Amino acid sequence: KLYNNNYKEGHMTNENGKTKYYVLMEELKQSILSGEIKPGEKLPSENELSARYQISRHTVRKALSILINEGYIEAEHGRGTFCSQRMGHMKNSRNIAVVTTYISDYIFPRLIQGMDKVMTANGYSIILKNTANSRTIEERVLEDILTKDIEGLIIEPSKSQIFCRHTNLYAMLDQYEIPYVFIQGVYPQMMDKPHILMDDCKGGYLVTKHLLDCGHRKILGIFKADDFQGKERHKGYVKALQESGLSYDPDMVVWFHTEDRKMKPAQMTELLLQQQVEMDAVVCYNDQIALEVIRSLQKNGKRVPEDISVTGYDNSVIAEGTVGLTTIAHPQEKLGEMAAELLLEKIRKVPEDKSRIPRLIQPELIVRGSTKSRNTENK
Repeated sequence: KLYNNNYKEGHMTNENGKTKYYVLMEELKQSILSGEIKPGEKLPSENELSARYQISRHTVRKALSILINEGYIEAEHGRGTFCSQRMGHMKNSRNIAVVTTYISDYIFPRLIQGMDKVMTANGYSIILKNTANSRTIEERVLEDILTKDIEGLIIEPSKSQIFCRHTNLYAMLDQYEIPYVFIQGVYPQMMDKPHILMDDCKGGYLVTKHLLDCGHRKILGIFKADDFQGKERHKGYVKALQESGLSYDPDMVVWFHTEDRKMKPAQMTELLLQQQVEMDAVVCYNDQIALEVIRSLQKNGKRVPEDISVTGYDNSVIAEGTVGLTTIAHPQEKLGEMAAELLLEKIRKVPEDKSRIPRLIQPELIVRGSTKSRNTENK
C-alpha cells in the first residue's frame, strides 16, 4: 500500500487516508470474520506482523489493542495473541439479538413486547440493537454480533429497498449456523432468506381503493423510496388506480428518503398546493407522515376531510388522535410473536415444509374521520 510519509510512524496514511495501524486492524478483522483465522487460533507474532506489513511493533500493538477491546482477539501473557473463542459461537447462551431501525418508533414497543413474550416463555433473553436505518451502522452492529455468543437474530433491515453491500456478514451468520429472520422488509438479493412481512402491496391498494370508492379522483401518493414497504405500498396505490381506469401520473407521487422524512412530505404537499395542483385526497406512507401532511394542509387553509381526505398506515396511537386517521391495521405485537416463533423453528431446525408460521400478514382497513365520501357531492 502507498503511504504518505509526512506523518509519524503509526499515523502514516495510505491512498485512502487510513492510518497504517487501522489498515492492519481491518485486514485482521476481515480474516477473522471470513473464518480464515479460526476461533482459538494463534495470530502471527508482533515481530512477524511488523516484518510482513513493514511497520513498527508499536503500530502493530495499536492495531491489536483495538481488536482486543472489540473482543475479536485475546492476549495471553507469555503465549501470544489468539482469535477469541467467542467467535466460535457455541450457541449455548440462550441469547437472541434483535436489531431494529429505530428504538423510538411508534411501532417498536409493541413489536418488542411480542418477541419478548415468546422468547421469555422459551427461556431466551433479548440483546437489543438499533441502526437508525443506516446501512453503515447495521454493518457495525452485525460485526459486533458476530463476536458475541448468540443463538439467533431477528433483524429489520436498513433501507431495505437498496441492495445490501454487506452480504458477507450474513454469509458469516450462515457459516456459523446462526439463524436469522428478516421483519418488515428484506433486501432484494436475499428474498430467499427467512422473513415475515406485511402484505404492504395489498395495504396500499386498500387505502387507495377506499378513496376511489369515496369518489376521489385526484389522489396524491407519498411514499418512502429506500425501503421495501414504500415500494410495495406504492405498487398497491398504482394497482388501485389502474383498476379504476385512472392513468398513473408520476407528478402526483412524492418520494422521500430516510434523511428527508421529517421535512419533504409536508413541504412538498405545501409546494403542490401553492402551485395549485388539483388534489382531493392524499395516501401517506404511514401515520407519522399523514399527521405532518394534515398539519401542512391545515396551515394552507385546507380542511380534512371536508376539502381533502388523508389516509395513513400502521394504526398507531397517533392514528386515533387528530381527526382520527383512516389507516391500515399493523398488528405489531403479533408480528413480533411470529418472528420469534419462526426463529425458534429455525434454531430447532424444523423443516420448511413443517413450519406452522405464516410469512405474510394480511392488512385490514380501518376507516375513521380523516376521509369523507365525495359521491353525494358529485351527483
